[in-house]
Parts: sequence; structure tokens; C-alpha cells
Amino acid sequence: MRRLSSHPTCVGLCAATVLALAAACGGKSDTNASAGGGAGGSGADLTGAGSTFAYPLYSRWAADYATKAGVHVNYQSIGSGGGIRQLSEQTVDFGATDAPMTDDELAKAKGGPIMHIPTAMGAVVVTYNLPQVTTPLKFAGDVLADIFLGKITKWNDPRIAATNAGVALPNTDILVAHRSDGSGTTYTFTDYLTAVSPAWKQAVGKGKDVKWPVGLGGKGNEGVAGQVKQSPGAIGYVELAYARQNKLPAAAIRNVAGNFVAPSVETTTAAAAGALAALPANTDYRVSIANAPGANAYPISTMTWMLIYRTPRDTAKSRKLVQFIRWGLTDGQSIEPSLDYAPLPPAMTARLRQRLDSVGSSGAAAAR
Repeated sequence: MRRLSSHPTCVGLCAATVLALAAACGGKSDTNASAGGGAGGSGADLTGAGSTFAYPLYSRWAADYATKAGVHVNYQSIGSGGGIRQLSEQTVDFGATDAPMTDDELAKAKGGPIMHIPTAMGAVVVTYNLPQVTTPLKFAGDVLADIFLGKITKWNDPRIAATNAGVALPNTDILVAHRSDGSGTTYTFTDYLTAVSPAWKQAVGKGKDVKWPVGLGGKGNEGVAGQVKQSPGAIGYVELAYARQNKLPAAAIRNVAGNFVAPSVETTTAAAAGALAALPANTDYRVSIANAPGANAYPISTMTWMLIYRTPRDTAKSRKLVQFIRWGLTDGQSIEPSLDYAPLPPAMTARLRQRLDSVGSSGAAAAR
């Protein structure tokens, strides 16, 4: 399989009405989202780091909340793995991830019990660069797995053609793009591939950072979007907002019911409906909604989480952080559809606001 060019790429990410977004450039994906704070967190009341998947949302939240409450939030888009590490080292006030922390990661964190607070749901999309193909492509999960395993190497492979009748697929190489950093987007994508492909499960499995059989990595969602956008024949996976903002196509994926479903706010909500309705009241919310049942469920869906300490060192900052998250779980939810995220169900946000009451208390009952 032909490899992608290693030329560094950055795609500018702009969410509507976001203030003080730092544009990614020069091949770097570590962008800061801040409202009223300086670069690197100078002047910020709260600092956070992690998920690039959630970057468009937290950028908008930071801007809107600064206007409303005068509290300035600086959020660094460094990937879920980096967010987990920085929170575990107590160098930020909150982390952000699309891959729930493992029991081992929770045990090793320096500051005691960490709580997972879901803030939104979103879709990871399969995007590609085939200028001559104007009809959105359809993929079965086992075919996607074999593309990313390097077993399917041509766009006109019969297995791709079988689900895309009438589409003139080119006889060109498939160029795989994937994340190079520890990533919740990677966790969601590989969680799905593990569920639908025994071959993928055995050879690669799921995780924030896996050993990719083929392809070239890009840092952050913006890095993968950039690789796909600049390379005809490329295929990759990014959060829905990154595909739409970069005018990249998004494939329809076959779900458990056998239907090919396009990613959207509505189909992400459909994927979450059954799983979230069945959650017990005392759940720690480290829950996968990938490959969920439902006729209209988009199968590569996930929640995204803020990570906070239950017994923080700085109580004044903790109060500001809890107030910011409460705002995000109320007023902030109405912002999400405009940025291609699905809001959490109201019953779930009510439970989460109750859980926030325990921040600052001792004990492990609601630790995660």
C-alpha cells in the first residue's frame, strides 16, 4: 500500500462565534481555546487539556461562558491521552477525553479519585478524498477493518464496490491516514472495528494509541483531516465537525440492523438512546455506545467526558470549575447541535448535576 506524503499539514478550525481561537499552523495540532486568557493559559481562571474531538465545543463554551460569567477558560487541544496525563500529573484543572480512563490509569493518578462527567455525544466519521466520486460512499464494518489492516489496497476492490453499486470507483491506491497521538477518536474508531471484525480484534484491538498496520499518522483530528484533504485517494477518520468544516465527505456505515446510516446529530442520538436509558443510577459513566442497536443508529458514536478531581487541591478553582460544568450541562447543551454534537438526554444531565454536588467531599462511592 502506497504511503501518504509526510509533509506537515495543518487545517484551520473555526467554530461559529468562537472568540480567541488560536489557528493551528506549521504542522502543529496543539491549539489553545481561550476566552480572555493569554497563550498557554496566562490570565486564565481555569485551564484544561485533552480531546481534539471536543475542541470545537469547548472553544465555544469558553467564549460564551466568559461573556456570561467573566470566567476565562483556556483549553489546550492535545489529544485525549495528553489530557489524561496532564490531569493525572495535576498540571491542569480539568482533563478531556473521548476514551474513558482505565482502572489502572485511575489508580495511578496523583490527586485521588477522578470523576468522568459526560458533556456531549458525537460521531467519528470515515472521510476520504476521491474528487471523481460525488455520491457518498457506503462501508460495511469488516471492509473498513480490512482497509485499515492493509488487506484492501485499491478503491475499486470488489468488496467496496459491492456496497456502492453504480459508483465508478477509481483503480487507485487507498492511502490510509490515522492518528499519531494518543486519541479518544482513535479509541472510538478502534472500539467499533473491534466489535465488527474478529480479524481486527485479534491483530490490533482497541485503544487510544494502537499499532497501525499501514498508513501515516497525523496529530489531532485536524492533522488527519489535513492528510486526507491534501492527498487524493486518502481515507481517514475524524470527528464529524472536522469533516464538515473542512468540506470532506462522510461515508454511511452499516449498523447492527443492517442499514447504512450517515453520521449526524440525530443518528448519534439514536445510537445513544438504548444504552443510556439502561444505565444504572450509580454508574461511573465510562460507557461505550459504539455499534449500538437501532434502525437509525450511527455505529461509530461516542460520549466525550470532562475529567475532574473529586477532592481538588484548590477549592476556589474547584467552585469555578463546577459552576462552568453546570453551565455546560444546562445552557451549554443548546449550543451542541450547531457544532454537530448531540446533547445529552435531560435525565442524564440532571443526574450529572447531582453528582457534581459531591465534588470536594471524601469517599469513593462516586469516584469515577
